[in-house]
Amino acid sequence: MENNIEFGEHNISNHPEYIDYLKEKGLRTVPVLEQDNAPIINGFRPDLLKKLAVQ
Repeated sequence: MENNIEFGEHNISNHPEYIDYLKEKGLRTVPVLEQDNAPIINGFRPDLLKKLAVQ
């Protein structure tokens, strides 16, 4: 838990099966943040991460 946000991490270098999972969702960049199995942030977006951290 970081910033009081629970999360799970799936590193595509260590778990390449997640590459297919992301491609099936139409995603082509990482990182991807999901909530309820739906992408909420795609790509490196520190601006959006900060907004999530203060909610």
